[in-house]
Amino acid sequence: MSKISATIITFNEEHRVARCIESLQGVADEIIVVDSCSTDATVEICESLGCRVTSRKMTGYGAQRQYATSLATFNYVLSIDADEVLSPALRCNLIKLKNSDFKHRGYSFARLNFYCGTPVKHCGWYPDYQVRLFDKRYANWNLSDVEERVIFRDNVRPEKVDGDILHYRCSTESEFRETENKHAMLLAKNLVSRGIKPSVVTPYLQGIKSFIKCYFLQGGALDGIAGNAICSQRYRSTVLAWKAAAKALAKNK
Repeated sequence: MSKISATIITFNEEHRVARCIESLQGVADEIIVVDSCSTDATVEICESLGCRVTSRKMTGYGAQRQYATSLATFNYVLSIDADEVLSPALRCNLIKLKNSDFKHRGYSFARLNFYCGTPVKHCGWYPDYQVRLFDKRYANWNLSDVEERVIFRDNVRPEKVDGDILHYRCSTESEFRETENKHAMLLAKNLVSRGIKPSVVTPYLQGIKSFIKCYFLQGGALDGIAGNAICSQRYRSTVLAWKAAAKALAKNK
């Protein structure tokens, strides 16, 4: 039977990391936590549940995930976030994969995202397939600050596994807004690094484009109140990102 190293990156996750770790028990043979200098009880909770914890300043999501991967003892690495939980079906299928010694170099799972406790099936949030289990000898994370992903060194097509990762994005609207704005700042940094020069109207045009895509093309209208909130925040965060990028570029002139 093959073994799995699970990795989690954390920062002030004391209210939800235990649920994540508990869903890994019986699936992962070791759990590695890379913590970004939390000021709450995150580290103590992780250690009490048997995790191996390392502290490292956050320099970007891709870099942090890759660092966590580098600490893995076993070849197959399962990457999960502190606000995510393996569904019972996914747990069962991952155990089956271990028992069969894995036939592929990478596996992807559907991710079911929750907004304030409500499962969201549209807005581009489902099935939201994620490559989260891979053989580290043939793959690694790119070093992108945002929209990080697993990349393979050869022409690998990840195998889909039945079962969902349950992603509890937020408990409140304000928490969701704060997280999205944080991602917007990372996107702005990415835009600046790419040398993109927005005009005065570009932030609003991009915001409208994002809203239309989320609400109409991705079916956000079908998600009711949650869909309206998500699409509206998509507009605001996009405008914020492009405005921040324009401001940074103007300052660097």
